[in-house]
Amino acid sequence: MTEIELLSEASAPLARAGLMRRLAALLYDGFLVAAIWMVLGFILQLIVGTQSNQLVDGVVQTDPLLDALLFTIMLASGSGFYIWFWTKSGQTLGMIAWRIKVESLDGGLMDFKQGVIRYIAAWPAFFLFGLGYLSIYLDSNGDAVHDKVSRSKVVVLPKSYRPFD
Repeated sequence: MTEIELLSEASAPLARAGLMRRLAALLYDGFLVAAIWMVLGFILQLIVGTQSNQLVDGVVQTDPLLDALLFTIMLASGSGFYIWFWTKSGQTLGMIAWRIKVESLDGGLMDFKQGVIRYIAAWPAFFLFGLGYLSIYLDSNGDAVHDKVSRSKVVVLPKSYRPFD
């Protein structure tokens, strides 16, 4: 591509990402977060040992305090993963693979507050039968509910975009 083509491509407004591209990136990131959770669970098991687990009538029972600790670790690592990447580069690994980026409405990176709001708002958007995501088809800009609430947008990057250059 010539320099003029690259400049014109960079100055054109970027299209909003569609539902399938967003869900594909979310699936990629879900595998990565699940792997992180497995490693953290393994580390926690190494620290506390296997004595905290009991097999009662064919059901594994664990210490409720350990369950609460593991849930807290999973919540902190999952939210930290997304908020870190959204505020530092605008892209998680799944978003890089699908050439999408989350950014503030002005085109810059989101701040920490926007990242927290987006993360919290994305959960009900997904788990209420995906209605928050389906609003992409109703919104004139193609934004989901958590985009609106966090004052952010998810855009499709041009094919010439190189995240690691």
